[in-house]
Amino acid sequence: MSTLVHYTYANSSAAYRTRIALNLKGVKAEEHYVHLLREGGQQHAAAYAQLNPQEIVPTLIDDGRPIGQSLAIIEYLEERFPAPPLLPKDPYERARVRQVALAVVADIHPLNNLRVRQYLAKELLLDETQASAWYRHWIDEGFEAIERLLSEEGPYAFGPTPTLADVVLVPQVANARRFNIPLAAYPRILRADAAARALKPFADAAPENQPDFGK
Repeated sequence: MSTLVHYTYANSSAAYRTRIALNLKGVKAEEHYVHLLREGGQQHAAAYAQLNPQEIVPTLIDDGRPIGQSLAIIEYLEERFPAPPLLPKDPYERARVRQVALAVVADIHPLNNLRVRQYLAKELLLDETQASAWYRHWIDEGFEAIERLLSEEGPYAFGPTPTLADVVLVPQVANARRFNIPLAAYPRILRADAAARALKPFADAAPENQPDFGK
């Protein structure tokens, strides 16, 4: 079997997702750390840009072949290592799980990621209060919808086992907490987050448990 290489950064929620997926699949990857702030952002280095032209993390290399974008990486892992599955067998249930995952990956996170926050501060000259209001607006709008989409029973986002929805939701909840967003209005989200974080694959993937955390 070829060696997998995973380019990651502790505080990247996108890389947090792929760390969780790798752990859930029981797949070991050689970790390479890309600091998004040091040296003007190591993701902009020429060598890394050759692997990932978007100059973002994560990137997964399998047998010398690079894959970018966290959701594409996770879907690749799902096909390459099908057990345990992160998507239900039923087509409708699969679509519901993907709906929640995309609500985070396509709608919430792109408006609040590092590149956007840097642009808001440096180009639009938003102060900290204004930037925080921007961040909270998009979290609340997205979480209000996700809260209604999640399973009533739990304990995870869609029932008794974690799915792609949990893999994507947990890092976004961590981001919301990092920026002091009140979350009491989202009991289903909090329930799913707590259940998932109690699992070793999720705990081991947490930013504070990474070798590059705080460096």
